[in-house]
Amino acid sequence: MMSKPNIHVAIAILFHQNQVLVGWREASQHQGNKYEFPGGKVESGEQPVEACRREVLEEVGIDLDQWHAFDFICHEYEDVIVNLHIFHASVSESQLSGIQPPWSWYAREQLSSLNFPKANQSMLQKLQWPQRIKIADDLAILHQLDPDQMLYWRVEITPERTIQLQQLSIEQLSKLIINQELWSQLNELQQQTIRSIHLKQSQLMAVQPGQLMRGYRYIAACHDLAALQQAEQVGCEAALLSPVLATQTHPNISPLGWEQFKQMAAQVQIPVFALGGLKTEDLSYAQSQHAYGIAGIRNI
Repeated sequence: MMSKPNIHVAIAILFHQNQVLVGWREASQHQGNKYEFPGGKVESGEQPVEACRREVLEEVGIDLDQWHAFDFICHEYEDVIVNLHIFHASVSESQLSGIQPPWSWYAREQLSSLNFPKANQSMLQKLQWPQRIKIADDLAILHQLDPDQMLYWRVEITPERTIQLQQLSIEQLSKLIINQELWSQLNELQQQTIRSIHLKQSQLMAVQPGQLMRGYRYIAACHDLAALQQAEQVGCEAALLSPVLATQTHPNISPLGWEQFKQMAAQVQIPVFALGGLKTEDLSYAQSQHAYGIAGIRNI
């Protein structure tokens, strides 16, 4: 029996505001007549991240030098084994005019309706954040979440907390966000199932580019523009910006207000969730103010 060819491919996930750059594969290509992200084969002697940068320059027309590891996927098709080395990068306003056709921007929530190759399914899931994040210390809330919600389980770390997580199904764990400190206390199986990790602003500011783990997605708590920019520069895939409005939890902190929130959120290309004093019905207004979604404790 002949062994299948085993190829290495670098793939680029490019962010601009709440959109992702997508192209179309011609019928003559492998997995043709499907949507695709920019990328191509890693040449011999080339690092995957170098291949990613080169392919984006050749195919898309822009040169990006700040890349973050997004994921690694090995997928076996009938005729070939494909190793996908996936990276993400932000595209600034000034670079947009350099993008060549046929690449175009799609909102994250549109991605699941596009016909991508099978190997891309877990990538697509990782790109789609829910529009509402509930913050609570009660795990029972997991049973009441809507399909477009996740739970950030904000608790003090105790041995009992890790035992509580052992009672949950894989599907429930996948809807959880937990802080990095709690995540580090879990066993390997739990760690692999909870894919969304929260960083407090103090934890975020201590991170260097290249230190975040590949295959997990990080959401950082930010209270100012410096933290928001740090989140993007170290490779976080989303941020919580707060407090937008006055809150009962922190009555002595002056809120940002919508105008300042909008100005700050517009300066990064990753999804920014509005947090602080918001209710579920504020979602569409928040989105008109550059928020990807909303997060909250009492009224979300």
